[in-house]
Amino acid sequence: MGRIADAFAKANEEGRAALVIYLCAGDPSLDWTPELIAAIAEAGADVVELGMPFSDPTADGEAIQLASQRALKAGTTLKGALEAMKATRAKTDVPVLLFGYYNPLLVYGEEAIARDAKAAGVDGFLVVDLPPEEAAPLEAPIREAGLDYVPLVAPTSTPERKKAAGAVASGFVYYVSMTGVTGAKATTLDVAAESAAALGGELERPVAVGFGIRTPEDAATVAAKADGVVVGSAVVRRIAAAGSLEEAKASVAELVRGLAAACRRP
Repeated sequence: MGRIADAFAKANEEGRAALVIYLCAGDPSLDWTPELIAAIAEAGADVVELGMPFSDPTADGEAIQLASQRALKAGTTLKGALEAMKATRAKTDVPVLLFGYYNPLLVYGEEAIARDAKAAGVDGFLVVDLPPEEAAPLEAPIREAGLDYVPLVAPTSTPERKKAAGAVASGFVYYVSMTGVTGAKATTLDVAAESAAALGGELERPVAVGFGIRTPEDAATVAAKADGVVVGSAVVRRIAAAGSLEEAKASVAELVRGLAAACRRP
């Protein structure tokens, strides 16, 4: 198993859901990114999703769209994000998943990004707009590099799509809690958690739930049944509101500690 799968297994052994935390590389600058990842890991995150800023993040709500805009305005590139990952590895060994859209990876080159991500200390990829049936050109070099590929499944996914996602999945499967964008309020997290648990049994893979999880109470609802809890927009908002790196680290760490505590099952 890779480090991502190990993190989920460890969490399960400890009677809790794994906590996955998202932040955007380069928001508000690449100098902040390694420090924030280290603070998030120390506060209790099991896995970090490092967003690759993109000009048209169609699956994301306002908070993450604005984070991408800030990162791009600061000059963040995919190569820059990988350099930040190299610096991160001097501070923490938390598993890191590159999260984003296919276009920048296609432009970079599938084999090249798999190779360079491995060298930078990345553990896997999650590509929002690449369906599993079309993932082979990217998934194959990722596998060859020894990295994980994490597909998404939605409430509207067909049985065939779920099966295809399970076939390419390693690390875990990301279950989208609702038919909407990140940061929106999900009113059926308990239903999403039940669906994720059923999907995990069907695919024999850990399944984490994301979209719409904002508070420790939300996290506890999902953690009661799902293998993992993903929180992004709430973290990004705290980074955006901070006036300095130290303030951002303290604010994000406070949130992550509360979320991590909520992921423990009774």
